[in-house]
Amino acid sequence: MDTGTFRGILTLVLIVAFLGITWWAYSRRRKPDFDEAANLPFADDDEHINRDNSASRRHDKGGATGTADSRNNRGDKNT
Repeated sequence: MDTGTFRGILTLVLIVAFLGITWWAYSRRRKPDFDEAANLPFADDDEHINRDNSASRRHDKGGATGTADSRNNRGDKNT
């Protein structure tokens, strides 16, 4: 088998694979799944998850209660 025959067979296999994937993607069975996936960016979540909790946690060594507000709690120990 020479290089030209190998390339021809490979081209035929790739064309068949392309047509198979295209047929699968545009089949009527897949349409509801793809329509649902297309609308995912517009879905409204009931709960917004804040993954960065480090900003909302209080890191107070004194154990005082309340919120960590920089206007009220400046860390002055001599007040």
